[in-house]
Amino acid sequence: MPELPEVETIARNLRPLLEGRCIQSASLLWERTVAEPGAEEFAERIVGQLIRSVGRRGKFIVFSLSQDTLLIHLRMSGDLLIEPTCQPPATHHRLLLALDNGQRLAFNDTRKFGRVWLVSDPQTVLGDLGPEPLDISFTAAQFFQRLHAVRRQLKPLLLDQCFLAGLGNIYTDEALHLARLHPLTSAQSVDEAQAACLLQAIRDVLEEGIRRNGASIDWVYRGGDFQNYFRVYQRTGQPCPVCGTSVQRIVVGQRGTHFCPLCQPF
Repeated sequence: MPELPEVETIARNLRPLLEGRCIQSASLLWERTVAEPGAEEFAERIVGQLIRSVGRRGKFIVFSLSQDTLLIHLRMSGDLLIEPTCQPPATHHRLLLALDNGQRLAFNDTRKFGRVWLVSDPQTVLGDLGPEPLDISFTAAQFFQRLHAVRRQLKPLLLDQCFLAGLGNIYTDEALHLARLHPLTSAQSVDEAQAACLLQAIRDVLEEGIRRNGASIDWVYRGGDFQNYFRVYQRTGQPCPVCGTSVQRIVVGQRGTHFCPLCQPF
């Protein structure tokens, strides 16, 4: 699943191609792609709306329209493509939005897990998301307070989008290694200095991921090269870049988790 850096990269690439364009028509090739409203209302309501801006909130791509907000979550296999309107739809295209310049925005989703919302108030969908980790107004002190407000282990907590928005398996493992914290560490045992270090580590790996256009580790997302700079993720048995100890893999909350047993003692 694309995480914050991959989604941010997609949004940045789409921005100059879509901002200022008007949606001329909507073709739903798989109706369940639209989570809200109903398929018929969606197709009618979105036509004629201007795409004012393209952004991101957590793992959602946010299209601010002239009347509504279009939200897209790519989930496991979603992708967004700009292509000529006259081109025959690809096998796994689920939604086509024709634009006023002869191009269209195509939502391709092999596994059909991705979802689209057209809402007047984006907070009805985004309201439960946690803080943006790259938001400079989110302080280390606030992060420390949030850690101590729950009784959970760090790895599953950081994956919880209601706790912090945008992190997934890759960048959580990378950040915990950079901060030298074991993934099974209790959030309430993290002191203020460790919390500040962890927040900075999260920001560092996310910013590096964005600089490298994300990580391309399978057929779902292509175009980034952060995978060439992983510290521990998917490096089981390989030497830790800090101490040389073999990277280990465990399962935490049904998610493969990678760490260095020397740099990240439990």
